[in-house]
Amino acid sequence: MSAAAAFRVDLADASFGYGHALFATRIGVCAVAWQPQAVLALQLPEADGQSTRARMLQELAQRLTGADVPPQADWLQAHSAAQMPECAVQAVAGVQQLMAGWRAAAGEAEDGAGEEGAHPWPGADDAQVLGDLRADYRAEAPATAADGQVLPQLLEIALDWQGVPEFARNVYALARAIAPGQTRTYGDLAADLGGPGLARAVGQALGANPFAPVVPCHRVLAAGREPGGFSGGQGALTKLRMLELEGAAWGGTRSLFE
Repeated sequence: MSAAAAFRVDLADASFGYGHALFATRIGVCAVAWQPQAVLALQLPEADGQSTRARMLQELAQRLTGADVPPQADWLQAHSAAQMPECAVQAVAGVQQLMAGWRAAAGEAEDGAGEEGAHPWPGADDAQVLGDLRADYRAEAPATAADGQVLPQLLEIALDWQGVPEFARNVYALARAIAPGQTRTYGDLAADLGGPGLARAVGQALGANPFAPVVPCHRVLAAGREPGGFSGGQGALTKLRMLELEGAAWGGTRSLFE
């Protein structure tokens, strides 16, 4: 067992094993928070890394009001994978794999990867931001081109559902069942949950999603396949960019947006 792996085992047994970190992705710097056995929250990029972390922790504090957890001031701010439990490492590595896009998963070079001294991901050279951990990712069922899916669905990532209402959990379960590159509508999910009159409630639940993109709310569109609202990053532009990277199919073409 490596020293890093041994550290993670010890951390998982510790009562104080809560923490958070910033990490680089192709679309910008994201944030993750964890407890020893599961991910507490993820946050898509805001204007800068500190804003991303602040939004995640503020919304998480509201969600965990009254829960038996250590104060956030005592949580570890991690700067390397060795400081994180395995659940958090897998979440970061899996999200990075997903957001690198289908072209990278298929073996094509990423934008900027060939430039000397350059990294294609914003924030990757910041010492406060975790770099590329994709080599650490271990999917339960690796995606393959043979089955038409080269990006991970991230179903194996353990999430901590404390403070998440039951209706929202049901919405998120349906969203997690949507494979990368596929889409459904708010109305589709509403129909699965009981009727079209629930479409607005579905949209509200997705707008409050604390686990994007492991819970892929970006794959749920408005009526008429319009983008609809999106609370992460730059709103609908971020949503469309994420779908583009997944190669969302439309009318027989490889991508909605290329």
